[in-house]
Amino acid sequence: MLTNLSQRLATPTGLALLCSLLLAWYCPSQAAKVRVKDIASFQNKTSKDLIGYGLVIGLDGTGDGNGTQFTTQSLVNMMERMGLTVDVTKVKVKNVAAVMITAAITSQMASGTAFDVTVSSVGDASSLQGGTLLMTPLADAEGNVWAVAQGPVSIGGFNVQVDDGNKIVNNYTLVGRVPDGGKITQGLEAPTGSEREIYLSLHNPDYTTSHRIAERINIKYGLTAYPVDGGTVKVLVPDSLSHPTLRMRFLSDIGHLEVVPDNTARVVINEKTGTIVAGQHVTIEPVAVAHGTITVNIQSLPVISQPEPFSAGETVVSQESRINIQDEKARVVLLQESVYLSDVATALNRIGATPRDIIAIFQALKQAGALRSELVIL
Repeated sequence: MLTNLSQRLATPTGLALLCSLLLAWYCPSQAAKVRVKDIASFQNKTSKDLIGYGLVIGLDGTGDGNGTQFTTQSLVNMMERMGLTVDVTKVKVKNVAAVMITAAITSQMASGTAFDVTVSSVGDASSLQGGTLLMTPLADAEGNVWAVAQGPVSIGGFNVQVDDGNKIVNNYTLVGRVPDGGKITQGLEAPTGSEREIYLSLHNPDYTTSHRIAERINIKYGLTAYPVDGGTVKVLVPDSLSHPTLRMRFLSDIGHLEVVPDNTARVVINEKTGTIVAGQHVTIEPVAVAHGTITVNIQSLPVISQPEPFSAGETVVSQESRINIQDEKARVVLLQESVYLSDVATALNRIGATPRDIIAIFQALKQAGALRSELVIL
């Protein structure tokens, strides 16, 4: 089966499908061990969600329109703070877009630590491509400022549009990220707890993983760890390691212990980029899939009307739209027994399904009750 799959993925269609369908599938018996510190963290930290309102500048005519009053007013206010007097009625903001910035920080991030922020358009901009976020304070729900953000925006796509209405859009261009664009101005205080008891919090709560972590710690240090629930493991620091230096070494060693985590079956779909990521336990029950697409192609063509010879008329150029609809025949895949995702990849690769087709198929399989996994849509 794997040889057949490799031969199919070696084709151009298979390679294109492989780039878009990222399969995190492997045999459960060959599951890799990971460090405890990569799947859990000590409960000696707190986190805080931050939000801010700012401006992205340097856009190539893809910013907000003049009808977006808050963008215009924000730009005028910024200019006035810099000592420039600007008439709000004469300001054009086509190269500027108003955005909301969201991020999260933890108490383990000291003052000056850089972190990523997400930038989302709130006006009528058509793209944030090539823009730069101006310095923006980031505050919590109570209005306390904890960080600032600025830097170039990365959107992972493009939006090209010409005057006659034709355009090419790749991925979603109104939401982007600023890598390391945020900087903490004041750090959060870590919660104080017992020096004797320490709690590990799993990033993805699971009873099996919690039990395995406690079991691995007990093998190393004796009966000192207890699984409280699927997301928490209680660790008692031995009396012989109560000294601050030894206690720190003890916590460091726990973080480097290796276990095999167990996760629920999950398929994550990002409709904005056409990306699909599936876990190892994803299975599909017997089902028949018939899928076809309808393609609508709209072309805008110039039509030139010439006046009669020696007349006083003028040449007129207008636009004529041509619409072409192609209805593709349905492609049928029959799965007669419960299969893993690798078999589904082979079947979908055989019919030449695109990432957008696979997203639609997975959503339909979930509704039909055939997809035995959690479906997460971003």
